[in-house]
Amino acid sequence: MNKWQFFLVFFLIGFGANAQTDTLLLSNDDLIIGEIKNMDKNILVIETDYSDVDFKIKWGQVKRVISNTSYLITLSDGRRYNGKIRSLNDSVIVIDTEMPDMILKFSNKRENLEETYGDKVDIPKYQIVYLNALDEKFWSRLSFNFDVGTNLTKANDLRQFTFNTAMGYLADRWKGNLTFNNLRSTQDDVDPIKRTELGVTFNYFLPKDWYLVYYLNTLSNTEQLLDLRTSNMIGVGNYIIHTNKAYFGVSAGVNFNNEKFIGDESATQSGEAFFGAQYNIFNLGDLDVLTNVVAYPSMTEKGRFRSDFKLDFRYEFKFDLYFKIGTTMNYDNQPTEGASDLDYIFQTTIGWSL
Repeated sequence: MNKWQFFLVFFLIGFGANAQTDTLLLSNDDLIIGEIKNMDKNILVIETDYSDVDFKIKWGQVKRVISNTSYLITLSDGRRYNGKIRSLNDSVIVIDTEMPDMILKFSNKRENLEETYGDKVDIPKYQIVYLNALDEKFWSRLSFNFDVGTNLTKANDLRQFTFNTAMGYLADRWKGNLTFNNLRSTQDDVDPIKRTELGVTFNYFLPKDWYLVYYLNTLSNTEQLLDLRTSNMIGVGNYIIHTNKAYFGVSAGVNFNNEKFIGDESATQSGEAFFGAQYNIFNLGDLDVLTNVVAYPSMTEKGRFRSDFKLDFRYEFKFDLYFKIGTTMNYDNQPTEGASDLDYIFQTTIGWSL
């Protein structure tokens, strides 16, 4: 880029700023002016007046950015800010903070409570792993997706239907998620198979990518003769890897179970520890891979051990449509009498995400 092109680009950037728009200079020197909606999992979404669809651009392909919009910003080391961003050069972004980012150190001295209100923070561009425009609208912080799948065969009159949905909300210091998964299967000369799972997760973010977690889960599963299991999990977690290529987090805590099996007159209660790990890879083009495993050694039932495992491959198409292949496994080394110790499902579904 010669000096006149350079001057023109940043004249337009300055004009874009005065017009309260966002401006991107890409690695190929293309210029895009519009409204940045968000950046997550290495993909930045910007809306423009000259296109009917939003542009999706890899964050690594953005050379420079300037914006008058206020964002919720998350860094790879766990710091979180509210503020505006502008490029200092091709590799450094300045955050003009607008709200206090309170970092409570583990000390009894009040002077160790830091505020960054009004500060300018210089950040390497690659450290920014999440942006979301703070336009005070509920919908800007909401995520939603659902997918469905079905299998029909003439032999044995097999009919199977799968439905999965998830909804999330991200605030400045916490996030909540609601998930619902349902499977129904009927076949000649075989008892109907039913599996229904509902989960509610609440995370509260702490410094250094630590977080508190509460998870409420209900599961009904005919394969394991489980009429209803209600789990209340409380614990703490940490993102060991938190980049624009992948997330890897671990968590641990306690779980309080209430279980009622088919044929039993009353429910039983038990206490467990839990240890979990989640790995999400999303820098594979349009492919997204999610793995989640949780182990539950019992604290009140001698020798009992349970585990849950989930693996999803999701390929995204245009118009926010996606194709997903996934498997879920539930293991219990001390199942109730007549039940299987292992239950698993394999699904292929088509879905849509907001």
